[in-house]
Amino acid sequence: MGIDEVLKLIETLRDTDIQEVEVAEGDRKIRIVRMTPGATAAAVPPPVADPPAAAAVPPAENVSSDNGPATSADSTYVEVTSPMVGTFYRSPEPDADPFVQEQDRISAGQQLCIIEAMKLMNPIQSELNGRVMAILVEDAQPVEYGQPLFLIEPA
Repeated sequence: MGIDEVLKLIETLRDTDIQEVEVAEGDRKIRIVRMTPGATAAAVPPPVADPPAAAAVPPAENVSSDNGPATSADSTYVEVTSPMVGTFYRSPEPDADPFVQEQDRISAGQQLCIIEAMKLMNPIQSELNGRVMAILVEDAQPVEYGQPLFLIEPA
């Protein structure tokens, strides 16, 4: 499928109610997802928007006051969120062991998962030392920008 065919498909879908389509041709796949204008703006905030959003949380909730990674509102766990839209993979290959399991101790820089976006495999690494308390996404599932992937208990 060439770029002209992809553009024609996008133009055809523009006038329909279809929100997502995936087309496979041989070993190539393309997935087109329609984002509403409001969702696009909310899904891709500029990086400087994160600290004010954390400051807007009511003081009764348990959120870290530093400008480090986001924390879950009801615990002291740190959320590792997806930096992009893509497909979440727990291991480097389908038959390989996962990068991490729940209750594993991890260190800063350790790879937690892969997010595939546009046929590129993007490693997601931990920014802190701690323990994996929860894996919030199933293997091979689509994820959105900012979606929580892991809960980490800082060491």
